[in-house]
Amino acid sequence: MEGFWFWLLAVAASCFVGLSKGGLPAVGMLGVPVLSLAISPVTAAGLLLPVYVVSDMFGLWAYRRAVDRRVLAILAPAATVGIGLGWATAAMVPERAVTGLVGAIGAAFALNLILRGTPNGPARPARVASGLFWGALTGFTSFVSHAGAPPYQVYVLPLRLEKLVFAGTSTVLFAYVNAAKLVPYWALGQLSPANLKVAAVLAVPASVAVLAGIRLVRVIPTALFYRLVTWALLAISVKLLWDAVA
Repeated sequence: MEGFWFWLLAVAASCFVGLSKGGLPAVGMLGVPVLSLAISPVTAAGLLLPVYVVSDMFGLWAYRRAVDRRVLAILAPAATVGIGLGWATAAMVPERAVTGLVGAIGAAFALNLILRGTPNGPARPARVASGLFWGALTGFTSFVSHAGAPPYQVYVLPLRLEKLVFAGTSTVLFAYVNAAKLVPYWALGQLSPANLKVAAVLAVPASVAVLAGIRLVRVIPTALFYRLVTWALLAISVKLLWDAVA
């Protein structure tokens, strides 16, 4: 983990992580794929987890009052189960299969929103049964490859939360998910001293990117914000599908 190419990609990946913690959750999924151009995806996931955790601290402070507590109460326990399932099956489930599943779900949902447009009726309530399913899938896919955003957005976007509440709820949930992943990642040997040293350096540009993300969320109009989130979800989902079959 050295050389100009590695550090260029690593800084870019950490900035994507920071922007996601500033309220643009889909952007964070670019981190592992970008860093995987220089190192293995497994190593990239382990290296970026501490960067996620440090960035979460800034995001939690910025959005501490802008959260939907009901959504968190439904998704957080379910995500915990998903993380446990990911840990238990880490040696059995091919990462390619999970990547393809996440990409297919995200692409289908984003295309549906783009082709049909935003519904004009009332926002969908936060239902428990569907939340438990999508929350568990969020935890599982986040554990495998930090790709929890698509299943999370499939559940949350139809709720049509206010822009800052959407960003804040995303930030708080994934801060919890990332903290919960520390123990299994350590047990699987992904948090080596060498990784932690590099992560400490990458936390600096990630922290700056958090502030930039917060600023962007506050100035972008609500309609444009959700349009950007939807298109980002589609682009990342297509990238995940490509990774699964390439």
